[in-house]
Amino acid sequence: MAAVFRQVRAMYDDETVAVYQAYPPEIADPALAAGTFVEPFGMGRMTWIKPSFLWMAYRSGWGTKPGQTRVLRVRLTRAGFEWALAHGALSHYEAGFHESEDAWRKAMESAPVRIQWDPEQTIKLIPTPEIRSIQVGLSGDAVRRYVGEWITGLEDVTAEMQRIRDLAQVSPEVAEAELPTERPYPVDDELAAQIAATQGAHPAG
Repeated sequence: MAAVFRQVRAMYDDETVAVYQAYPPEIADPALAAGTFVEPFGMGRMTWIKPSFLWMAYRSGWGTKPGQTRVLRVRLTRAGFEWALAHGALSHYEAGFHESEDAWRKAMESAPVRIQWDPEQTIKLIPTPEIRSIQVGLSGDAVRRYVGEWITGLEDVTAEMQRIRDLAQVSPEVAEAELPTERPYPVDDELAAQIAATQGAHPAG
């Protein structure tokens, strides 16, 4: 069996990185107006950010699932995104990576961020188990930083996502060409090891 490839991929520039979230209109509309999340967004709940456009398409059913009909591209500072990765713990126990199940549980319970590696999706939303996409769960202090410090802008990309969905029914190749450009994100070896990413899979920071 081939090794699972874990690489942080995202659309980013020198200052910001794009992640995706999907919400109902009652959360999305005030957030778009304010430029960050405001009530009724729940500050006390874990919120998951996803750098993969296709994984967000899978999770939200191309922006059609109840409560996920508005897909937002959230721009946040690279410094904030990297803080989240550096303060994360894996959401699942992995033998050979963690010293013990008890050590994993203690790390997870004390960390403000959860790291999860899920199968990346194809343009037809077919999972590719050998290639993993990172999901980052924010709680407590991490949510407060995300909402109050890291977010630099939000964009409603529901129409973009559904246009790509419709294109994929006619020509997957054309649809793939329309996807946002997601590149390997700079992660140093120490951080890659901490989040159980594949060593050597990321450019230097």
